Amino acid sequence: MASHARPRHRRRVPRSALRVGLALSVAGTALVAVGAAPAAARAHGHADKADKVARTRQAVTGALLHSLAGGIGPVKKLKLDPLSGTAADPLNNTIGTQVADFKPLTTGLVTGPLAGGGALEDLPLAEKAVGLLPG
Repeated sequence: MASHARPRHRRRVPRSALRVGLALSVAGTALVAVGAAPAAARAHGHADKADKVARTRQAVTGALLHSLAGGIGPVKKLKLDPLSGTAADPLNNTIGTQVADFKPLTTGLVTGPLAGGGALEDLPLAEKAVGLLPG
């Protein structure tokens, strides 16, 4: 069979992405369940039980944030361009031009942070969004 006649397979989602999504959905469900319990306990007049559930909720939330910071922190510092600093780095090549008396324009502004071995937190436009993540 010719290669153009073969049926194309859909691209599969990596298992790691599925695992992260599942972990986040379980964590969100746990937070919602723990958050709803004190309101239900207070509605039935169980103040001691409501306080115990509130303390449990704070402990679970703290543990989730701590583990999330431990998991995301290294990802924010991971080098995005594995070839940076080598002779084979395609992002190390910059192109520039200058027209008349205007400032010269180069591609180094875009590729510079990556070619220098930058991480996700070093990117100019992504640093604000990455700053919202724990870790």
